[in-house]
Amino acid sequence: MTELDPNVQIAEDAALIQGVLPSIDANLEPPTPERKSRTLTISTYLGPFVVFVLFIVFWEYMHRDGMRRFLDKKPSLLPSPVTVIDQAFLDTRVRGQLLEGLGWTSYAAFVGLAITIVVGMLLAVIMAQAVWVERSIYPYLVALQATPVLAIVPIIYSVFGGGMSSRIYVCVMISIFPIVTNTLFGLTSVDASQHDLFTLRRASRLTRLFKLQFPAAMPAIFTGFRISAGLSVIGAIVGEQFFRQGQKPGIGIVMEQFRQKIRYPPMYGGLLIAAALGIAVFFVFSWIAKAVVGHWHEATRRGS
Repeated sequence: MTELDPNVQIAEDAALIQGVLPSIDANLEPPTPERKSRTLTISTYLGPFVVFVLFIVFWEYMHRDGMRRFLDKKPSLLPSPVTVIDQAFLDTRVRGQLLEGLGWTSYAAFVGLAITIVVGMLLAVIMAQAVWVERSIYPYLVALQATPVLAIVPIIYSVFGGGMSSRIYVCVMISIFPIVTNTLFGLTSVDASQHDLFTLRRASRLTRLFKLQFPAAMPAIFTGFRISAGLSVIGAIVGEQFFRQGQKPGIGIVMEQFRQKIRYPPMYGGLLIAAALGIAVFFVFSWIAKAVVGHWHEATRRGS
């Protein structure tokens, strides 16, 4: 059996590869901008729409048969989506109550979030200046995050009363931890070589903070904002459910009033409005984050 010359074999392999590669390259052409835009549109709108339809179908099934079959409960405890729309959103009087409650809940949530952003970022900046400062403050933040709100309701009530101040305090208490931790992570994660460059330039501590650390920390900071925005809405509603007082009834108090009157469709309508508020504030901060860092940060360009 005649052995092939290695040089001949290599030449034949190279020719074979050259013949195959053009077909591979043709199949692996980069997607055109139109194709990318179409794919992004489908993934952005079609997916959430399909999940929403499945949620409505599951809700209707639980109303008709699931409550009785799986939970041994009356179907009236979970009204159908059509009933909720009819009695919560098409009823002018009920819709007015829900929208008024939404306004006061939004006020408590946004005021609490504003206080949280100021206090949380200030704490993060202080903690980023020295390790011993971080180790001194961090355990108390963890303890605050781990403390059940229900356990300190009597203290909150005795100090702030049962009005708007109590709700705002609950918002701050629930939402401050993500802002502090994400801001601190961003401020302390700057590359060491960039710190060395600022040291060589003899930059002051404030210059280093505002020209290096804050710009690099922006993606992490806005991640904390998005998380805390949703938690602030939860805190406002939780505070209303706990205290149930004041001349400014939020959506939580309105829902509790409908529950006491055994009017479940308006109560579920209030729940949907509260969920919509949480989603709205999350996307508002997502849009702000994209506007601020979307042109240069790698994570915000993914999928674009």
